[in-house]
Amino acid sequence: MRILILGSGGVGSAAVRIAVRRDFFDALVLADYDAARPQALVDDIADDRLVAAQVDASDSDAVADLIREHEITHVLNAVDPRFVLPIFDGCFAAGAVYLDMAMSLSRPHPEKPHELPGVKLGDEQFAQAEKWADAGRLALVGIGVEPGLSDVFARYAEDELFSEIDELGVRDGANLTVDGYDFAPSFSIWTTIEECLNPPVIFEKDRGWYTTPPFSEPEVFDFPEGIGPVECVNVEHEEVLLMPRWTKAKRVTFKYGLGDEFINVLKVLHTLGLDKTEPLTVKGVQVAPRDVVAAGLPDPATLGSRMHGKTCAGVWVRGTGKDGKARSTYLYHVADNEQTMAEYGSQAVVWQTALNPVIALELLATGVWTGSGVLGPEAFDARPFLDLLAADAPRGYGSPWGIEEK
Repeated sequence: MRILILGSGGVGSAAVRIAVRRDFFDALVLADYDAARPQALVDDIADDRLVAAQVDASDSDAVADLIREHEITHVLNAVDPRFVLPIFDGCFAAGAVYLDMAMSLSRPHPEKPHELPGVKLGDEQFAQAEKWADAGRLALVGIGVEPGLSDVFARYAEDELFSEIDELGVRDGANLTVDGYDFAPSFSIWTTIEECLNPPVIFEKDRGWYTTPPFSEPEVFDFPEGIGPVECVNVEHEEVLLMPRWTKAKRVTFKYGLGDEFINVLKVLHTLGLDKTEPLTVKGVQVAPRDVVAAGLPDPATLGSRMHGKTCAGVWVRGTGKDGKARSTYLYHVADNEQTMAEYGSQAVVWQTALNPVIALELLATGVWTGSGVLGPEAFDARPFLDLLAADAPRGYGSPWGIEEK
């Protein structure tokens, strides 16, 4: 296996630091628009399998040329979702397996944005599924942590824990704090704005996909391992578009523990138009307001040494167990920032996101996972993934997951 990781930010860098501890690949090229960034990481790690490169991820031809130049077999997209389609197309053109952690962007319904979906997350990728399948090529989409690990949990719950699922409720929360900052997102603010201010999507078997206003249906969810109760609200996320395609769940939701302060900041950004991605002319310079916000905030990848606490990702499954009795179970994975910084030099949120595509790459390299077309994590057997995640090194990744009856 010869891997190309596009993007040397927090998640891309964490993926490299995780992958170099494994022996399932022959070469790993880390590429970025700024050539100095991947080169600095390659120099720091000093693994003979690593190579740094420069590429414009918005140019599908440039992506395809880089794949061919390094004889890449598998590409991990670790840049923000604006670049999904050119990378996706470049991989198809060059014959590489494609993986991402966020799917092609949505566009709200022009007339009823808080009732009906418009273009949904991933629609533009799934529109090409037949082409990928006919060519015998694989695009494994949504294989971060959320989406990603939560989707693996959903597959596991349906196969091994439940005979009937009333709801798959993804719930994500944390108790992270950052010294010295009143407001410092632990993940890409560009992506956070996108998913939090777009109309959230809900799936119901009898109704299909529909939308609600942002931050709707608040609930307090009690997260495990000392995180405790966090208020969660509906947020647009890929799991709601993925899980119904490969599970029989009657309802699928995604709720994120944002907190009042974070929600208020997002509302202010929206009110002022600072969430917009269309460029404005400012003193003769074209600039997108959202890019200005991102530039004015600290890089999440640099916050690990100031960060404290844990982050939790998981899915709350309610329905009928294999024994025929009512069951309510939360399957989850927790990342402790103190641990991830000590072991990998990566803060907890980006490390937890990066861990899962590396495991997926290993399963693909060993032939445990195979497939063609545009597939989500639910399309694959969950047990080998979860076993590899939890098993102690060197056999596995030494990161246990949990089950809590609720």
